[in-house]
Amino acid sequence: MRIVDAQIHIWSSGTPSQDHRAVPVVTAEEMLEGMDQAGVAAAIIHPPGWDPNAAAVAEAAVRAHPGRFAILGSFAPDRPENRGRVAGWRDQPGMLGLRWAPLHPAARALFESGAMDWIWPEAERHGVPVALLAGPVLGKFRAIAERHPGLKLIIDHCGLVRLKQDAAAFEHLDELLALAKLPNVAIKATGAPGYSTQPYPYRNLHDGLRRIFDAYGPGRFFWGTDITRMPCSWRQCVTLFTEVLPWLAGEDLERVMGRGICAWLEWQPA
Repeated sequence: MRIVDAQIHIWSSGTPSQDHRAVPVVTAEEMLEGMDQAGVAAAIIHPPGWDPNAAAVAEAAVRAHPGRFAILGSFAPDRPENRGRVAGWRDQPGMLGLRWAPLHPAARALFESGAMDWIWPEAERHGVPVALLAGPVLGKFRAIAERHPGLKLIIDHCGLVRLKQDAAAFEHLDELLALAKLPNVAIKATGAPGYSTQPYPYRNLHDGLRRIFDAYGPGRFFWGTDITRMPCSWRQCVTLFTEVLPWLAGEDLERVMGRGICAWLEWQPA
């Protein structure tokens, strides 16, 4: 089984946000070492906003290791000079789509104000998938998905309440499950261990993960880690899904662990 991590970060400077590793640098080589130890074949880099050079760092990783890394990138959506970038976005080496995280006040205000609304029809027109940390903005996200049925959308981090844990993280679960009825919406089951205060294997998450999986199905439910903020090892992030969850096996497991995200983003890693 080829395992593909749907979300990682690497960076060369800056102050990591929230509970990411409080270190000034995380390299592609460090990620490869951890991936090899955990049995992860490939990973999708999300350049973090705290590093002004993050895009260049990700591009360098793809050039050095084209079979193991790809990118979901971004740009400042409120800058007029970026208006023409969507059309050729996927022409960049290793670039699979776009991704934003409307979590912090300024980013959330930009998203909710409509300043980003020009992006959705452009991405739909040019076949560019978009991932969003949509947990805090599910209502606005649903409106985008309904208005643009040809736009492939991904909800990050299980779609849960990003800064909460245990039952509180699942406050909007019914709204999240209802979104699964829209066939252009998929979900990244990234960062799951971070939502629990319990030790591995985080048993208080299992029922919620099962409900999300049942709603979205194995072709729209993608495993991943966001490893630089996980409370456990990369290997445990893998085995939580491959060995602990009794309802996830066979072809469904293979799709969740890599085949699904590669199909959704039209990526064929070496």
